[in-house]
Amino acid sequence: QVQLVESGGGSVQAGGSLRLSCAASVYTGSRHCMAWFRQAPGKEREGVATLYTSDSSTNYADSVKGRFTISQDNAKNTVYLQMNSLKAEDTAMYYCAAKLSWSVLLCDPSKYTYDDWGQGNQVTVSS
Repeated sequence: QVQLVESGGGSVQAGGSLRLSCAASVYTGSRHCMAWFRQAPGKEREGVATLYTSDSSTNYADSVKGRFTISQDNAKNTVYLQMNSLKAEDTAMYYCAAKLSWSVLLCDPSKYTYDDWGQGNQVTVSS
């Protein structure tokens, strides 16, 4: 089991930027799907970005494409979510998630579940 510790949430005005960090307790630099999810009050949880650590391939939800970037630092066992041009509708609790995977195809958060989760970090964007 991987323990994930998140940091970096907070409040920002629309158009601003925030960076979330997710530090893993074990090496996740290969054969892991790393993902960021978010859940706003009254809405379903949404997978916003995924990264397959073996080849650094990434995918994004249409709602964040071009504004958010997921990246990894293998030396620190840390995954980041850089969020730019934030909008009020980005307000949510953001969660980091991970799972061991032999294929990037299994990273799709709309089809497959994740095994390990962070504690969540609130992001609030005011308009």
